[in-house]
Amino acid sequence: MTQPELATNVADGVLVRVRAGLPEFTGALRRVAEQVLGDPAAAARATIVELAERSGTSPATVTRFCRALGFEGYAELRLGIAGETGRAARQAGWAVDIGREIQPEDSLERVLHQIMAADSRALGDTSALLDLKAVARAADAITASRRVDIYGISGSALVGAEMQLCLHRIGLAAWSWTDVHNGLASAALLRPGDVALGVSHSGQTRETIEMLAEAGSSGATTIALTSFPRSPLAEVADIVLLHAMQATTFRPDALSGRHPQLLVLELLYIAVAQRTHDRAHAALQATARAVAGHWTPQREGVE
Repeated sequence: MTQPELATNVADGVLVRVRAGLPEFTGALRRVAEQVLGDPAAAARATIVELAERSGTSPATVTRFCRALGFEGYAELRLGIAGETGRAARQAGWAVDIGREIQPEDSLERVLHQIMAADSRALGDTSALLDLKAVARAADAITASRRVDIYGISGSALVGAEMQLCLHRIGLAAWSWTDVHNGLASAALLRPGDVALGVSHSGQTRETIEMLAEAGSSGATTIALTSFPRSPLAEVADIVLLHAMQATTFRPDALSGRHPQLLVLELLYIAVAQRTHDRAHAALQATARAVAGHWTPQREGVE
């Protein structure tokens, strides 16, 4: 991604970019990132000198931080943060509690609002983070492919299986692999024109990386779905699709990231269905007829 493209995307989601890049920032740059994330509203009001002092760094470091995010200077960063915090302030009242720890004594109503707020933020951040051109390239590759392999372990396996079912339902040959031995064997049989998709929030799941790398070595087009653009999984992929997540108490990363992952894959699936409209429509009708006999008849008078 070029600097101008990055700057355009960042203006739409500064804080999600900072969160996504936090594991990669080190030393002084990480202190600036933590200061911005810790109090975005204050960062939006601060001068470059004030932000440097609060983060225990220097104005030069803040400038380097801005450029690492794709901004020309601090003024653009402040403007982006101010716009994002302003939108957050206008959201529903319960959304203000995003990030608050869920306490044992919290009512189910409050817990529900916390989960809704976290997932709403994660979905919004994913929308700002996602490169739609990359989604289009992935959809083109899948549409033209002979077969699609999907790799995921643990929680990501559930997401991958959902995508496999969607593609299979519209007549595309797709397999979901959760065992590394079987996945590697399948990846070795792929060829140019085939597609392999690896799903991992962290991008550090060794089995998923190995399977996607093997698929790439066989000539397949490789796609990674992850939260981290510089993760090992992203490095072995031809196309990287990014999603955000917003952790909440008692929900591990795999669960917190599931809805954003499903959002991205649903968008990808629909893009493929659009490109194969006639075949997809016919396949959906045929599969619906095939299982219709297993539906419970509707009781008379019940809508």
